[in-house]
Amino acid sequence: MLGIKTRKQMLKAYEPQADYGFLGPDSVSWKVWSHPTSYVLGFARAVTIEHFDPNLAAAVIQSGGVKYRPSTRYGRTLRYFAMQLFGGAEVTAKAADVLVKVHSKAVGHDPVTGGTYDANSADSQLWIHVTAWHSILKCYEMFGPGKLTEAEENQFWAECREIAKLQTINPDEVPATRAEVHAYFEAWRPRLAASEGAQDMIHFIMPLSVALPPSMPAWQKKALAPVMWTMSKGVISTYPKHMRDMANLQQGPLLDAYALVGNKALHKLFERSMNIRLWMFSMLAPAAVDVAAPAILGITPVSDRIWEVREAQAHFGFDVPGEAHHDIRAKQRDRVFNKGLKPSDAGLEESQAHIGSMDVHNPEKLGA
Repeated sequence: MLGIKTRKQMLKAYEPQADYGFLGPDSVSWKVWSHPTSYVLGFARAVTIEHFDPNLAAAVIQSGGVKYRPSTRYGRTLRYFAMQLFGGAEVTAKAADVLVKVHSKAVGHDPVTGGTYDANSADSQLWIHVTAWHSILKCYEMFGPGKLTEAEENQFWAECREIAKLQTINPDEVPATRAEVHAYFEAWRPRLAASEGAQDMIHFIMPLSVALPPSMPAWQKKALAPVMWTMSKGVISTYPKHMRDMANLQQGPLLDAYALVGNKALHKLFERSMNIRLWMFSMLAPAAVDVAAPAILGITPVSDRIWEVREAQAHFGFDVPGEAHHDIRAKQRDRVFNKGLKPSDAGLEESQAHIGSMDVHNPEKLGA
């Protein structure tokens, strides 16, 4: 289940990145995102809360990917987040470009609002981006080392704005302070919806066992059940009351208190044991480990260069995401809204070489 390795063995197991990508080891984001509180707690919080956007919920439900291959959907998403934070500049810019093609198929009619949705819309991408970065930071502060200093937090949100340039987001709209983040979520409250479908997806994900590999023996899943339950209660404890009510997640102050103590202890163990830390990461998101492990272990990349996102996109020949692949996006919208057809799978096959396999039997294999 868990092979103990020396640090020397760990260092030999991973190839260095081409460069430091867009942030580097002196960034606050590396410190926060590389902490074990990110792997499950922060990520699960983000992907469940995101469903309160009715447009996003419609896109996820109608695609069906989370339900029929939750482990690879989890792994691909976590790999892409890892690339944004820790990956080399060229491979990450390429993955971001391909993701615009993948998201082009996520267009359709939203049964809750009566309107339409487009996963490439700047508004939708901003909601996902801010929710993810806020969730990662909140879980780091609640269950990890604690609150950042004011200077660190300002740097964290500045880095969040820089990474937003990898998406179809207007970076000027990314909140730059804690107060602006709170104002952003307050502005979203009237737009949030807890439809039957959104609640179903949140309750499907929240036990967290859906992220475990389908091939894992039943006895191992049973052994991990108390850990997954404790982490699940930790995620719920981070929800504000109005979101708990919307999601129909009933959890009182005693369970909140247990979740706080239990998850602090659990993640302190993860923090102290690199073997457990990397084993957990490999189990949950095998395709993401080769990206994040070099940063977690402090493996020096081939080049010590840190790029600006727009600089890298221009240098390696990629369009700004908001301006990319309008031909593919237009064809998908025409298929769905004018011809009444399902969107094509444009970009999906190509994406496997960059953000991970969709094969549940070989989730670690790129280009499957």
